[in-house]
Amino acid sequence: MDDDVRGLARRIAALVAAAALTLLVACDPDGHSTPADPAASAPAPPPAPAPPTAPAPGIAPPPAAVTATATTVASRLRAPWGLALLPDGRLLVTLRDEARLVVVDPDDGSVTAVVGPGAERLARETRPAGEGGLLGVALQPQPVGAVVPAEAADGPLTVFLYRTGADDNAVVRAPLTLTARGQAAPAPSLGALTTVLDGVRKAANHDGGRLAFGPDGYLYVTTGDAGDRPSAQDPHSLNGKILRVTTDGDPAPGNPFPDSPVWSLGHRNVQGIGWDAQRRMFASEFGQDTWDELNQIVRGGNYGWPLVEGAGAGAAGPAPGGGPAVVDGYTQPLVVWPTRDASPSGLAVTPDAIYLAALRGQRLWRVPWAPGAGPAAVPLTQGEETASPLGLGEPQALLTDEGRLRAVVADPDGSLWVLTNNTDGRGEPREGDDRLLHVTVSGG
Repeated sequence: MDDDVRGLARRIAALVAAAALTLLVACDPDGHSTPADPAASAPAPPPAPAPPTAPAPGIAPPPAAVTATATTVASRLRAPWGLALLPDGRLLVTLRDEARLVVVDPDDGSVTAVVGPGAERLARETRPAGEGGLLGVALQPQPVGAVVPAEAADGPLTVFLYRTGADDNAVVRAPLTLTARGQAAPAPSLGALTTVLDGVRKAANHDGGRLAFGPDGYLYVTTGDAGDRPSAQDPHSLNGKILRVTTDGDPAPGNPFPDSPVWSLGHRNVQGIGWDAQRRMFASEFGQDTWDELNQIVRGGNYGWPLVEGAGAGAAGPAPGGGPAVVDGYTQPLVVWPTRDASPSGLAVTPDAIYLAALRGQRLWRVPWAPGAGPAAVPLTQGEETASPLGLGEPQALLTDEGRLRAVVADPDGSLWVLTNNTDGRGEPREGDDRLLHVTVSGG
């Protein structure tokens, strides 16, 4: 065992042992707990109230100056989950329960199924159940300085997918070949699958599943605790973590623990990650009974689960090198919400705000940058990041009449792409659900 990992394990062993004695409780449809038989388990200690550094926002509508206009681009998608922009402006969508990939053309709303040996294997080997299935999707970015082709048909792309199999959750990659935009044939094709990362424990809920390439070029993978709370604090477990790996699945250089893919730990179920122009990383996280969270993710940060939900009550201090506050060794959230108002899944970071797609809360949360505190749109050298002060304004609720929202992706033109999620067995589907929405936000 490496000294760094051994030391971390010793520091948390006593706390994790206490958490391990607590029996698991049942979860509601969005992964928050529901009361257990009082004779079967001891009550968990109540979470500490949130301090002023992590305000719990109200659910009032946003100021009149901020408006969101949504246009339906595609409809009748079944339990859509992952969303990625293609180089030619089309969108790639994963369908969780059908274990299928589809390509959506925003010009006419057409939805085309991806075929090929990789698609056939995904459908055959994916085991959708509960919150598992075909989840996150990410495209490997072009090398720094490369010219992105105007049409994806100029060459295959490499797509990464997070899927639930018979034994575990895993990340796979495959070449994706697309027909030029506007051509009906041949259908987009997914080539042979290569396993990048496996051994992530699966469960009926808390499967994580979001994939994204960071500005450093490495692949970030979010995993849930799979109902095993102590795993989030176990540095040797892949569960309850944000992982950072190469495109071959090896631990990325510069990770905090030697020979480990772990980037941060102490997570319950992260389903949204993104970066601003200063390369600061953010994540949305499902709480249990009390607080859902927006976090700033720092290298080696411990976010407290299952020992802390929401913000801690101890004396706060700055993280080394700047960033979010740390209380009793746990990195503090930037914003918390009551679980009834959020259940945040996808996340997008833009020059004006951070956006979170809420499931149980059935709204798009907009967390604006405080005046003068937003990410400066200045060029940075490869690998550089800043630790400038972070300031956020009052969260605002948008898209409150679209039902459950699963994913949000920022378009280069400043608009947003949002997936509704009313057909996953937990919402109230309407005619045409589920839908891909094109959203423009004005004001603020």
